[in-house]
Amino acid sequence: MAEQPQPISPVKNFFAGGFGGVCLVFVGHPLDTIKVRLQTQPKPQPGQPLLYSGTFDCFRKTLVGEGVRGLYRGMAAPIVGVTPMFAVCFFGFGLGKRLQQRTPDDILTYPQLFAAGMLSGVFTTVIMAPGERIKCLLQIQAATGETKYSGSLDCAKQLYREAGIRGVYKGTVLTLMRDVPASGMYFMTYEWLKNILTPEGKSVSDLSVPRILFAGGLAGIFNWAVAIPPDVLKSRFQTAPAGKYPNGFRDVLRELIREEGVASLYKGFTAVMIRAFPANAACFLGFEVAMKFLNWIAPGL
Repeated sequence: MAEQPQPISPVKNFFAGGFGGVCLVFVGHPLDTIKVRLQTQPKPQPGQPLLYSGTFDCFRKTLVGEGVRGLYRGMAAPIVGVTPMFAVCFFGFGLGKRLQQRTPDDILTYPQLFAAGMLSGVFTTVIMAPGERIKCLLQIQAATGETKYSGSLDCAKQLYREAGIRGVYKGTVLTLMRDVPASGMYFMTYEWLKNILTPEGKSVSDLSVPRILFAGGLAGIFNWAVAIPPDVLKSRFQTAPAGKYPNGFRDVLRELIREEGVASLYKGFTAVMIRAFPANAACFLGFEVAMKFLNWIAPGL
């Protein structure tokens, strides 16, 4: 296995991870909006067609009906959350690696890297769950023609007023079910690809931009291949009216399978996969560039 970089400092991790997260949201949010609208579109009346026939139909209708701004609805919540979330995410991965190292020079196996990535998924859920709840509600709002929330802050206030902190954190278990295994796959795949793409005798820290983009983009594909089914359940659960699913995700799963079949667990698959490569390529490139900059201006930090 190729050389692995040593765990980075929390301060550098915060800024580099935050910058990478901002890059990911800016590049990937339009297709995230399409994904959520496809996952949460209402069941049509008998004889009526679906609101959206697929990814490109949803994209076209959103663009025609709402303009470019419609594709970026709900972006404020993830933007506000990305800096601490990705800082915690990358810090969690670094901590997971460090906890498994007996000495700083130990090279971790891929199962160990997967375990370290899973830890990062646990860390990020505290920030991710409420951000995802608010984002999903705002993304489907325009499609329903109902304007209940004026923005992210108003949405958070109303959720808290209606159900307290539990209302804001609705869907936390499903967020964990999505992010813990998916984060393990995400980081393990990225490290694996960096290793195999590193020329003989070179360091992974010297990878070219195209190779970083390729590794980051493919890591995003592998991440979402694991995450899509629990993500569909999470989107449904987080946008459902209070009390609709008293037994949580089990009720959502039963309803989806009964009414729409197993294929419904992969709703939004095309939008997710189209988004995954460029968004995560941008994330890891942003992270690596920011890290090099921080190492240059503050090598001892």
